[in-house]
Amino acid sequence: MPFSLLEKLDVFSLRSLVPHYRRLLIPVVIMVLLVNTETRSLTLSVLSDAFWQVAVFVAATLAVYHLFADKIYQLTIAKNKRYQATRQVVIASVLGVLPGCGGAIVVITQYVSGRMGFGAVAAVLTSTMGDAAFLLLAAEPLTGLGVALMSLIVGILSGLAVNRIHGPDFLRKTVVDNAISDQWSQCSSSRSSAHRQVVPRRLRYQGLAWQWLMLPGAIVGLMMAAQVDVASVLSVSDTYVSALGALFALTFIFLWSVTREVTNFESIVAEDKKLKQSKAFQKVALDTNFVTSWVVMAFLSFELVMHYGQFDLTNAFKLFGAAAPLMGVLVGMIPGCGPQIITTSLYLSGAIPLSAQLGNAISNDGDALFPAIALSPKVAIVATLYSAIPALIVAYGYYFIFE
Repeated sequence: MPFSLLEKLDVFSLRSLVPHYRRLLIPVVIMVLLVNTETRSLTLSVLSDAFWQVAVFVAATLAVYHLFADKIYQLTIAKNKRYQATRQVVIASVLGVLPGCGGAIVVITQYVSGRMGFGAVAAVLTSTMGDAAFLLLAAEPLTGLGVALMSLIVGILSGLAVNRIHGPDFLRKTVVDNAISDQWSQCSSSRSSAHRQVVPRRLRYQGLAWQWLMLPGAIVGLMMAAQVDVASVLSVSDTYVSALGALFALTFIFLWSVTREVTNFESIVAEDKKLKQSKAFQKVALDTNFVTSWVVMAFLSFELVMHYGQFDLTNAFKLFGAAAPLMGVLVGMIPGCGPQIITTSLYLSGAIPLSAQLGNAISNDGDALFPAIALSPKVAIVATLYSAIPALIVAYGYYFIFE
């Protein structure tokens, strides 16, 4: 009898713990690859590169963003209440181009409350690149700025075209009144509860860790980018530098994996929600760990396919070249930032051409699609389709002209 009761308790506890630890599958798989002698070197290299060449620069970009983004939003929205539809489209496109999903989410909520038109929604979903923008700007700043400028222009033109065709109030009636009130009551209650919540101690420590690591990490990353022998400068071995980067990357991936309970698709592919009282570097830690985890997954998947499948990029481009832009656009239509970070990682690793990256950047709606789906699925679907049209035009235009 005691054994039976103990067995039942064990089963119950395991079932209750499973949802909290589904993300742990990622660091567990990485540890298996590290233990395996055949994949150890490859995995160490990916983890080290992900930290020294991606994570530290993403953290630096995020630090600037989180220190100034709130002020930009407040100034823009405060001045936007009486703006005409054309100015709304321009402002929405600017908010969308800002790295991350905050600007797009702001515009979605402003549309629902009647302060912005549907053209602004189409503009922001076209111009936004979500968290993948941090990765592209960190790894290839000039390319990132070029893609952002292209997204801004296309977003403005798309928003103006949608307003000309349908008018600013298009589909507003499809947002059911009780759904809006329920959503806003939930948002207000979550905001008030978030205000009362205490920032978890582990998040405070992560914020401090990134606050201290960001500057020296960025310096080391810049030295590596400039082909400086970091190991000789620091009087250590190359193995030590690589192992240290891999250790940092694996640690932050583990911390990301235990930060949030996985209950649905959004909790897997979207960035973790932040408390109002979270400090800038605590937000930096959450977003950087999220981006780093998806980057490592993308790089590892690509390298393992190359290693075991004898994958030839040249032959792949010849076989699937014309379909690459379409694939980038289709992936961009998937809600959440995770798939888009993988697409950007594949571009940075040379697996897909810039045309596919452009198509993905323009069709990508990031995390902003989740509140749109919750408030009005029809608005979300139509806006996504509208952002896909200019994405196809730009992607294939670049493909046929330059590639």
